[in-house]
Amino acid sequence: MPGSIALEPPPSLQQLCAEGPLSLFLDFDGTLVEIAATPGGILVPATLGTGLFELASRLGDRLALVSGRAIPDLEHHLGSLRVARAGSHGIARELADGSALGTLAESLPLEVADSLRAFAQASGFALEEKEHGAALHYRANPDLEPQGLSFAEAIAREHGLEIKRGKCVIELVRPGASKAGAVRAFMDVPPFAGSRPVFIGDDITDEDGFAAATELGGFGILVGDRSPSTARYQLADPAAVHVWLGL
Repeated sequence: MPGSIALEPPPSLQQLCAEGPLSLFLDFDGTLVEIAATPGGILVPATLGTGLFELASRLGDRLALVSGRAIPDLEHHLGSLRVARAGSHGIARELADGSALGTLAESLPLEVADSLRAFAQASGFALEEKEHGAALHYRANPDLEPQGLSFAEAIAREHGLEIKRGKCVIELVRPGASKAGAVRAFMDVPPFAGSRPVFIGDDITDEDGFAAATELGGFGILVGDRSPSTARYQLADPAAVHVWLGL
């Protein structure tokens, strides 16, 4: 298809682990679960949370979820998280024991939240409100993209915020939110320090994670078709990711 790329599948997880300590950084939507029309519409396997915990245990606890979703939202879908996690595009970070990694992230200004809520209601966007950001989803009507982007750019300029783009989503976040920052923060501390990082993701924001993993001696694995990408390997879809991870 136009814009698609063809990369080799990655070596088996068992083979990579045999080469030395490995850390896995996993996106959520589009990587561990199929993307849905709305954030709340995803179908999450009942055993996914337990499976991720067991996988982390096999890896010496060197596994982290790095998602655009807020951490409480991940917990809503997966149950009590017993693995490291970074939410809101990496700006909110917690270790497996629940302790914070780094300084606590700020919420969006109340004025921004109110403006986004009114805009979404009037324009037909699905609004995803988070602790440290907010996202306008338009998968149900892709024609809304220009209107949403124009509005978000104006808000970002006025309040010193940044915009994150994804598959039919426009998100406003505080400066410094990136999946690369999350990978680097985890790789600076035990049990991740000294290991080889592998980031698995499907969307534009995951490119930051791929880049950080590559800089630190690892690589990225792209899920699905998207071009260009700095990933080294590719898996077809979330089902293929589950098989590769042994979930």
